[in-house]
Amino acid sequence: MTATIADSTVATVTHWIDNAPFAGSGERTAPVKNPATGAEIGRVALADVDDARAVIAAAAAAFPAWRDTSLAKRVEVLFRFRELLNARKGELAEIITAEHGKVHSDALGEIARGQEVVEVACGMPVLIKGGFTENASTGVDVHSVRQPLGPVGIISPFNFPAMVSMWFFPIAIAAGNTVVVKPSEKDPSATNWIAELWAEAGLPAGVFNVLHGDKVAVDELLTNPAIKGISFVGSTPIAQYVYATGTAAGKRVQALGGAKNHAVVLPDADLDLAADAMVNAGFGAAGERCMAISACVAVGDVADELVAKIVERAKTLTTGDGVKGSNADMGPLITREHCDRVTSYVAAGEAAGATIALDGRTVVAEGDDVADGFWLGPTLIDHVTPEMSVYTDEIFGPVLSVLRVESYEEALGLINSNPFGNGTAIFTNDGGAARRFQNEVEVGMVGINVPIPVPMAYYSFGGWKNSLFGDTHAHGAEGVHFFTRGKVVTSRWLDPSHGGLNLGFPTNS
Repeated sequence: MTATIADSTVATVTHWIDNAPFAGSGERTAPVKNPATGAEIGRVALADVDDARAVIAAAAAAFPAWRDTSLAKRVEVLFRFRELLNARKGELAEIITAEHGKVHSDALGEIARGQEVVEVACGMPVLIKGGFTENASTGVDVHSVRQPLGPVGIISPFNFPAMVSMWFFPIAIAAGNTVVVKPSEKDPSATNWIAELWAEAGLPAGVFNVLHGDKVAVDELLTNPAIKGISFVGSTPIAQYVYATGTAAGKRVQALGGAKNHAVVLPDADLDLAADAMVNAGFGAAGERCMAISACVAVGDVADELVAKIVERAKTLTTGDGVKGSNADMGPLITREHCDRVTSYVAAGEAAGATIALDGRTVVAEGDDVADGFWLGPTLIDHVTPEMSVYTDEIFGPVLSVLRVESYEEALGLINSNPFGNGTAIFTNDGGAARRFQNEVEVGMVGINVPIPVPMAYYSFGGWKNSLFGDTHAHGAEGVHFFTRGKVVTSRWLDPSHGGLNLGFPTNS
């Protein structure tokens, strides 16, 4: 449902251009709701084509000067941004909790993981170094450099309003690109807060811009010739669309899609460790994580004991409003429609013959005025089989399915035949089995006795198969390569120049 700005009785989150809010000419808005209460707490502007072009034009205008700004000065701004974010991250966490619903501690964790990429980007002078060959031919030197692409677009999802865009923009900005971020219209305010922080850190106008909207805004980013690269995280169908449309328009595209992450529990595993991990990875952030474990594959005769341990632990979780100071472990789902969709999978699994070992549909949330919130408690479904929709589909909620298999080979076959290949984990005390698994499994990120194998920011994040479209993963070395392009220079100089005398201590400038 959309409305016009003239109809709005609450504050509207606007676009951001040249270090200032930009209302734009578009009249459409969408509601921003607190998922814990169901109340509308704001509206967000939905760009028309002219608005989108204005934001992109600001990024394009700022690019030449930012490209030519020295690495030393670029990194100086990155360091200031890092310090400001460390000092004020509590403010950002409160915004995330209010609009997304995840508990305050989880919001702080999201910011911390995003901050890791900022810290990696502070090392850009090392990451972007080229190579040099002296006297490759007589009197001829050859060197390589990496230069920024230009203005780039970042399209981020609702589930991590800060972290996912932070996978991309620190590297992009440090490498000399300008940025347009299109956040989810469901929880848009975190990105505007970040934009204000960049301005406070001294980032020049037009380097970091925010475009709010729906498909109109996305399509302009994908087709506008001023945008040279697109980074996207979201569902697989949209990732396919973004990749196809962006590449057809001649852009470099990295589009990270959906997931169906499995955790294999072998008979020799520490079942207490495995049960803890299943609860943490299955129900954290209400399961709205692309790295959430949604399929627990119990091998051999461990299933009964493992299921009992998971139920015992999950029953201790408190579901409620996740504001600062609350005792809630898990918050609501993002919208009423999404909550109803996730709940329908539980009913479908039960109708197909699975056993509901723990039913989150009856949860009573804690907090004030939460009766109209979008609640589903931790849900464990046992005796799931591969043809059930609760297994085949990405649910994106606090629903953990248990599949029972007889052997390692059967477990591996389940994972490798799945169309997704984002993350996986194995729980075992057998080093040989773990080593075999990490070699044979067809998934981009693997955990061994680690339930959510999100790599540190100096490694790259991304999956295989239908979980990634494009050849480049996020952040780390691959991220640096995505936001830069190589150039090789061959030179010959007949006579060295003489620069005269200067006894001052040399400095970067």
